[in-house]
Amino acid sequence: MLVSAQNVKTFRLNDSLGFQTCRLPDASVRIYKKTKILDFITKAPGNFVDSGKNIVAKDHAYYMGGAVVATILLLPADQKLTDNTRELAQHWEMDKNNNYETVAKVFKLPKDLGSGLYLMGNGSTLVLLGIGFGTYGLLRNDYRAQATASGLMESLILSGVYSQALKRITGRESPFVAIENGNSGGDWNFFPSFSAFATQTPHYDAMPSGHLTTFMAGITVIADNYPEVKWIKPVGYTLASALCFQMVQSQVHWASDYPVALALGYFIGKTISKSRYINIQKSGGATAYHIQFIASRMMSYNMAGVKISF
Repeated sequence: MLVSAQNVKTFRLNDSLGFQTCRLPDASVRIYKKTKILDFITKAPGNFVDSGKNIVAKDHAYYMGGAVVATILLLPADQKLTDNTRELAQHWEMDKNNNYETVAKVFKLPKDLGSGLYLMGNGSTLVLLGIGFGTYGLLRNDYRAQATASGLMESLILSGVYSQALKRITGRESPFVAIENGNSGGDWNFFPSFSAFATQTPHYDAMPSGHLTTFMAGITVIADNYPEVKWIKPVGYTLASALCFQMVQSQVHWASDYPVALALGYFIGKTISKSRYINIQKSGGATAYHIQFIASRMMSYNMAGVKISF
């Protein structure tokens, strides 16, 4: 038996059967299957479909409905919010540009705080977190950590698919381009051609924020797999807010690019994490499951297993 943060217990019932169970503080139990190396690729198509269903599900209407309403309310104030945020950043002596130093022609190192905040959303942060969870999961044979690592990698894929699809539909100008062209609040060119999008990307890719979608999906994957670690959400959401501020002050995104991105990231992350475990809820104050070890002999072979009833 292993004991991790806040008395969460992971029972190695029989790793050869390909699963582990994890008992959470609320007395519920999760069953994690052994993660396969390519799960983040093979599960992506199904989770893409399922996340789309979750987004438009009737009982989730208030999420996307709220995101759409928030977007509409923010649109008229976008230019003023951008200007005021840039003024505040100047007061704090923050550079408008995101500045990096390339190491070994591969890795980007931010030269200042703002650039570091912007870097959080480009995917490299989730890759590093995924490597961390994956390494820990392999060294400790922890299926939950392995599932989290795989989920983080998959969240990069689905976040990119969703955000790129919507960007190529909305075709909204980024703030720095709109300011240069004198378009207050940014121009909209719905369904720009593939060549135009490829050659003049900042003219069309503001809505929604891919950085925020990616970051929100990753935080949701981690938080959903480790619900007992209470600091993940407040720290994650604080960093997400800082990322939002940086992208507005550096004139990369409008404030109204964020509500839909947050909703997308949340549903993507939830769908991905839940596809990697079975949750057994408690019933009447007691756990609604029963674990029974089974041993038998068949055709000269000793057989061992476990039965979980719920």
